[in-house]
Amino acid sequence: MAQAATQPFSALTTRFSELPNSRKVAIMVAVAALVAMVVAVLLWAQKPAQKTLFANLSDKDSGAVVASLQQMNIPYTVEPGNVIMVPENVVYDTRIKLATQGLPKSGAAGFELMDNQRLGISQFAEQVSYQRAVEGELSRSIESIDAIESARVHLAFPKSTVFVREQQKPTASILLNLRGGRTLDEAQIAGIMHLVANSVPDLPMKNVSIVDQRGNLLSDNTAGARPGGLDAKQLDYVHQVESSFARRIEEILSPVWGKDNIKAQVTAQLDFAQTEQTSETFKPNGAASEATVRSQQTVETIGDGSTGAGGVPGALSNQPPGAATAPLTATNPPGSTTANATTGSGTTRHRENTTNYEVDKTVSHTLLPTGSVKRLSVAVVVNYKKKTVSGKDSFVPLTRQELGQVENLAREAMGFNQQRGDSLNVVNAQFADSQLAAAAPTSLVDKVMAQATLSWMDWLKYAVIGGIAAYLFFGVLRPLMRDLTGSSYRMEPQLAGAGAGAGQGGAAGVPSLGPDGEVMDTVSLSPEEQQQARQREDAEEAARVASYADNLSTAKNLAKEDPRMVATIIREWIVKEDDA
Repeated sequence: MAQAATQPFSALTTRFSELPNSRKVAIMVAVAALVAMVVAVLLWAQKPAQKTLFANLSDKDSGAVVASLQQMNIPYTVEPGNVIMVPENVVYDTRIKLATQGLPKSGAAGFELMDNQRLGISQFAEQVSYQRAVEGELSRSIESIDAIESARVHLAFPKSTVFVREQQKPTASILLNLRGGRTLDEAQIAGIMHLVANSVPDLPMKNVSIVDQRGNLLSDNTAGARPGGLDAKQLDYVHQVESSFARRIEEILSPVWGKDNIKAQVTAQLDFAQTEQTSETFKPNGAASEATVRSQQTVETIGDGSTGAGGVPGALSNQPPGAATAPLTATNPPGSTTANATTGSGTTRHRENTTNYEVDKTVSHTLLPTGSVKRLSVAVVVNYKKKTVSGKDSFVPLTRQELGQVENLAREAMGFNQQRGDSLNVVNAQFADSQLAAAAPTSLVDKVMAQATLSWMDWLKYAVIGGIAAYLFFGVLRPLMRDLTGSSYRMEPQLAGAGAGAGQGGAAGVPSLGPDGEVMDTVSLSPEEQQQARQREDAEEAARVASYADNLSTAKNLAKEDPRMVATIIREWIVKEDDA
């Protein structure tokens, strides 16, 4: 029983020892590769799934975290980029344990620096701690932006002074480390500048500078126009205006002349000066009924006309006396009157009206927009139009009327303004690609002639390719096919003999053939199976005989037609058998 169990292994060992050395090496390599693959799969299946614990840590923090993991006996893996991986089932617990130890410490310290102040600390040390705390808090706030991986903030506080002329404003410098492939737009940069400026007392926004990890100054785009030139934002606006006008012209002309037949370029001069205008306009005097009364003043004086004595009784009136006449003793000389006391009963009245009207005036304060168009210079190039004559394409220039239509459409599209000094130049010229298209061969004869004019380098390239192809066919493929054909001729008689031997096996059994055609142990079959086996063997033998007969007939005919080639083939067979 034990001998029967070990018989397959002994047969396998015997069969392996009979194999050629090359086959032995190939089998051993395949078995070793299979074993290694099975071991790798088993190890991979038993390895627990891992998850990222921390990523993008500094070298110092990575070392501290790894040391803590070793103390806690937690398996870990460090991957490129300071990525620390731990088993998935302990990742959250590990983060909490490391947080209790203050790890990682890559974040800048904030106002927690002010928690443990020593007794008797100097004012300078306290000011430095406060400045570090403010810088750390600002760094944390800036790092919360998605595109920013880390940030450092440097604040410079000037020394306080009692002299107004010597007072200075604080400044701030920010270094940003952006994530891979991420950028900040102008709105985000302005937001960071506002955040820092409003977090530090007396810090103007213009004193905030932002630099990325490559040394590019980011805050320069939002600082306003530089003296003597335009900033990046204004230059971008100029390009947008020029592209907009050029696109308008091309879009209105493309449906008529073709998209590839119109090219337009625009140069725009824009006014970015900030101008304010204040005007005061007075309206001429109108009717009093339409005017608005601002104030009225009426003064009325009423007096009594009666008076007391008109003069001193017995005194002369205010008239010169008359000439004296005799007798001198006259009572009243001529021309004189006596002032008698008189009374009057008249009344006096005085009325004065003063009316002040509002002045009708208009005060307008205008802030002119920046970036207004001062002047446009437009250049338009129109390609020749395509014309087909007798099946041949050619390009002809536009007529004067067509060129005028192009100019009129371009004027309307650009909003031509003569008072503004705009200029428009339309040129009709043949494009270079049109010349190549016209010169390209169209008929088969032209194409053949064009191929005939190839340079000698092209011919050399084709010759090398043809030589390599001929060598592969005649030097490699043809001998291989010849060897295979010769081997089949030599194997057929052996197969026929083997089939005959198998047919003579009788009822005892049918010999089984191994992989290399050798006869293995016989296998006992039932009478029905033996009958079926004999029928199959007879059919196969008949087919082999017929095939052999056909091959023999073909060989005879070949020997009659070309005996020299047959002799050469037989000579090669003999040489190969002698070598074997």
